[in-house]
Amino acid sequence: MGMRINNTLELNLEKGEPALVPPAEDTNQKGTLYFLSNIDHRYQVRIRTVYCFKPSHDDRDGSGDDVTEVIRDALSKVLVPYYPVAGRLTTDSDGRLAVDCNDKGAVFVVAKAGCTVEEIGDDTVTMEKLVYDVPAAKHILDVPPLAVQVTKFKDGGFVLGICVNHMIFDGPTAMEFINSWGEIARGLSLKVPPFTDRTLLKARNPPEIEFDHPEFLQMEDISNTSDLYEEELLYKSFCFDVNKLERVKAKAMEDGVLVKCCSTFEAMSGFIWKSRTQALKLKHDQKTKLLLVVDGRSRYDPPLPGNYFGNGVGLTSCICSAGELTEKPVSFAVRLVQEAIQMVTDRYLRSAIDYLEVTRANPSMTLTVLISTWTRLSFDSTDFGWGQPFLAGRASLPGKETALFLSHPKEKKSINVIVSFPASSMKIFEDAIDI
Repeated sequence: MGMRINNTLELNLEKGEPALVPPAEDTNQKGTLYFLSNIDHRYQVRIRTVYCFKPSHDDRDGSGDDVTEVIRDALSKVLVPYYPVAGRLTTDSDGRLAVDCNDKGAVFVVAKAGCTVEEIGDDTVTMEKLVYDVPAAKHILDVPPLAVQVTKFKDGGFVLGICVNHMIFDGPTAMEFINSWGEIARGLSLKVPPFTDRTLLKARNPPEIEFDHPEFLQMEDISNTSDLYEEELLYKSFCFDVNKLERVKAKAMEDGVLVKCCSTFEAMSGFIWKSRTQALKLKHDQKTKLLLVVDGRSRYDPPLPGNYFGNGVGLTSCICSAGELTEKPVSFAVRLVQEAIQMVTDRYLRSAIDYLEVTRANPSMTLTVLISTWTRLSFDSTDFGWGQPFLAGRASLPGKETALFLSHPKEKKSINVIVSFPASSMKIFEDAIDI
């Protein structure tokens, strides 16, 4: 049985040596360089997720040999159509990052835990131990597209921990890959093979920058917030149940400023931005920025194929003074959010791609909070033949000044908001969101 310290399970794992799982057959892609779009280049980070499965009736001894073999065998097969996942990042003759389609394979690790799978709970510290991170990967070039850890528990349950390179996958793409992997594990054929041509999002020649793209604007820090980041950075999750979500939306609509009803994402984004700004106690005329991650797939003209394999998200932003944001009702912030989202059209997205082609810029995070939602990702639909996971979701914590919206693992209409803020501002933020 595992021991808990401060509600975190002291998980004793025996990990095997990492091995490579190459594609089950020749992909006919060896020697080719796979193009990555400017949007792919923007996301040079790792994303870690976990999928927790209860014991099956035919594996009560906890050996999990069948589980491991089925998952490994299906992985080798799914890597054939998803051939870039078996490659490695490199640079092309122009110095751009691309994928060398060398069929090297995904990293695969098997681990054993001395407790039952349901003892692990859902705390992030424990979950991170269930995902294999390539220790030598200090640079994005060293991060393989996919690393997999299968952890077997003494009751026969198991956890599938997945670490992906965000340059290869965004959320919808990763879910499509994992669900395709599950289909093959269950002996099915892929319903829809991936659309792997990322040149759909290639920059125009010559580039046409039609908008200012304030998402890349550097805010002048007149409030000396850099001092805050010498403090401990706290990570915390807040549950917004159905009633609380309705109260946030009602608060946004109560003064009649909004001309149309707001979505949950719009209301929550404006509310979190306003609350976070209150917590930081910024100077009245300090400019502050909200960055929003928006799925751009349906916003292109024509829309990207539903099975598009690559990063299809776009960024949009709102900027205003801290005084204006904190003194005006939440409807003010929500209206800015609505206007920013309406900006995300095919022209805006194409202009951003061209802007990146010319500037190679990264969005500035000074005086900025980034909000992304994973509420539409179907984590719980994954099935490798042992039923759907009883718990699934993100294992790693967001970066600083980030808010992530996730579906509650048990109450599907509720939302968990995970934030990372400086320690001195967290209590004020908690009070601000207590409505």
